[in-house]
Amino acid sequence: MQAAYEVACNLRPEDLRECVEGHGLDPKIWLPISAKTGDSVYFRVPDGTLAGCAGVEDDGSIWMLCTPAVERFPVTFAREAKRYVDSRKEKLLWNIVDKRNKVHLKLLRFLGFKFLRELTYGPNNITFIEFCRGNRSDFSNTGNRQLS
Repeated sequence: MQAAYEVACNLRPEDLRECVEGHGLDPKIWLPISAKTGDSVYFRVPDGTLAGCAGVEDDGSIWMLCTPAVERFPVTFAREAKRYVDSRKEKLLWNIVDKRNKVHLKLLRFLGFKFLRELTYGPNNITFIEFCRGNRSDFSNTGNRQLS
């Protein structure tokens, strides 16, 4: 929980914007609670700086919030994130991402997630993109155009 709070206090501006504007959540409250209730992990980069927290809930929803350290060590962070995602046993991982968060969109592509559809969400009606990773037989085709 300490790592989650430290990450929440030092979020990338895009991640903070996604939490506050997109979801209407205070990351200093939400992130430690999420880290405690789900299966979560935190990442450090080679200089020891906390780079982010991620987790998966029981329903397969996956989340991640990052600090500016990911931009100093993008390859290291991407490899660690891939190791984490690849280790997951869920048949389907899914969530939504703020369309403006270009770093996360690039990382999600690298991690093998597919983009399903755009939708407006949250208290400010921000455009988000729904994403998932899993076997096509594990989820139904909703008929929405794929964005990737």
